[in-house]
Amino acid sequence: MADLRVTLCGKELKNPVIPASGTFGFGREYNEIYDISALGAVATKGLTLLPRLGNPVPRIAESRGVILNAVGLQNPGVESFIANDLNWLKGKTRVIANVAGSSLEDYGAICARLKGLVDFIELNISCPNVKCGGMTFGVRPENVEEVTRIAKSACGDTPLIVKLSPNVESIAANARAAERGGADCISLVNTFTGMAVDIESRRPVLANNTGGVSGTGIKPIAVRMVYEAAHAVSLPVIGMGGIACAEDAVEFLMAGAVAVQVGTQNFTDSLACLKIVEGLGAWCDRHGVSSVSELTGTLKLW
Repeated sequence: MADLRVTLCGKELKNPVIPASGTFGFGREYNEIYDISALGAVATKGLTLLPRLGNPVPRIAESRGVILNAVGLQNPGVESFIANDLNWLKGKTRVIANVAGSSLEDYGAICARLKGLVDFIELNISCPNVKCGGMTFGVRPENVEEVTRIAKSACGDTPLIVKLSPNVESIAANARAAERGGADCISLVNTFTGMAVDIESRRPVLANNTGGVSGTGIKPIAVRMVYEAAHAVSLPVIGMGGIACAEDAVEFLMAGAVAVQVGTQNFTDSLACLKIVEGLGAWCDRHGVSSVSELTGTLKLW
């Protein structure tokens, strides 16, 4: 049986499969379906300093091959997470705390609060459906570098993952900016900005008008961006965007990712992450791959 362990920022994960932020809550509901200790890590729902109610409904909609969401980072706040969910989740698997803010000070404060409490902090600077902050910090390289530097100075030895927006001029430039700012790792892609229209009412389907596009339809673009980012920096990369099966995960690993995050597929199939873990092992065995880490960066261009 292939060895599925990978090392991320000096920490061992039992496998490279991680549920993406915003698609898995804090893991409790999915743990009622299967033991989430089978996963390499869990990326928490996006956390802010204070509780957020999120955007008005409707805020999730289906389209062909994708979904759109404008949830707006609804969450109970970091203190509630620490008090009610953190210790339980740490008893299951590695914890990636996804954090967001509406100001540079917010990012620094929440990173300082979580310093040493979680295995990794994932900096969400790329949310396309929050009116304040969010993607504002993730578009221009100079802003990416600035917010990364502030967050890293606050979280100290806790590894910092910077989650990059795909809605930019150059993903490679923003990856390099995160590296200059002190990131320990980058993750990508977050959702693309999109719109769906109700042609009967002649209104956008989402009350926010636009939302983040995710799902299987974005995978080829995400793979390309992961390849470009991975070859622009010396940092480890977590790839995501449209992963629905083990073979999709292999694509991202070959393109340069060390680990992968699975998002929208969790809504389609609550066992998705577990199936991808099992499928990765089977794929490696069929192809004579002794360790899944051997796949990273092995893509051969024409």
